[in-house]
Amino acid sequence: MSTNPASPEAIATYLHNIRERVGKIVVGQDVVVERTIIALLTSGHLLLEGMPGLAKTLLVNTISKALHLDFSRVQFTIDLLPSDILGTEILDSKTGAFRTHRGPIFTNLLLTDEINRAAPKVQGALLEAMQERKVTLGSETFSLPTPFLVIATQNPIEQSGTFELPEAQLDRFMLCHRLDYPTIEEEEEILRRNMNLGVEKKGDGAVARTEFDLVTDDAVGTPQDLIDAMEATHNIHVSDVLLKHVVDIVERTRKHPELELGCSPRAGISLLKASRARALIHGRSYAIPEDLFALAEDVCLHRIRLSYEALAEGRTAKQVLQEILDASIS
Repeated sequence: MSTNPASPEAIATYLHNIRERVGKIVVGQDVVVERTIIALLTSGHLLLEGMPGLAKTLLVNTISKALHLDFSRVQFTIDLLPSDILGTEILDSKTGAFRTHRGPIFTNLLLTDEINRAAPKVQGALLEAMQERKVTLGSETFSLPTPFLVIATQNPIEQSGTFELPEAQLDRFMLCHRLDYPTIEEEEEILRRNMNLGVEKKGDGAVARTEFDLVTDDAVGTPQDLIDAMEATHNIHVSDVLLKHVVDIVERTRKHPELELGCSPRAGISLLKASRARALIHGRSYAIPEDLFALAEDVCLHRIRLSYEALAEGRTAKQVLQEILDASIS
């Protein structure tokens, strides 16, 4: 724990500088940046649903550099093995002893692209590590670095050759955010910036620069600044009224006639944690209902399932959740 807690102004400046740094490289996606920071401050995990080419990898890479965190990326495929992520024991032919080879999961920010393309055994190995924050290789158990955050992506349209994440595994993700295409103005700015990237000379040749070439290693603040922000998140005030409001929303998802699966207790915990982090990002020392309603879709939607009858009537989980939120206000 920090002996001299950072001032609210210093923490607000730190978080603002992170978002500003990302904004210099990634156009738009302000909500995704906010959700990523929320996940970091609360030690949660983030699932991103969106089409390819929406700068997910660039965004995570930029944030990791801005916070001076280690970053790894794994492309999930059908032939991926658990050892490709976790690591394995390798026999040393010279000494005859086994040595441990740590996989890419031993990092601070792990981006798993198209998580639903890997077999369930691989998904299970990853999600177990996400929950317990440790990995067993042979007879040894290794703790994962701190902080440790998994940001997984999946394509919501293309389902050929994929394995849908079961509800129990989806529940491990604190937030599931659905990315949209950029606005016309943002896409114009993306093209404008790309045209100005130029060419980088390498030896006797040259290569066209990409947005990744703009990512620098100079960090925003220090590791202690991140620790201070995490501590400040846990000091955000939550009233009893707001807590009861969260319980009411979760309970309504379990009793709604059009839902065959409601939210777990982990959903309520995630909603409160995320609301605290959002309050801090917006410069408040207390959480308000606005935080709950802004985050409810990302926290709850991937945890509920419509009944067969509701699906047959053309209802969507988003419509039902919105009705539950509207009813909780009245």
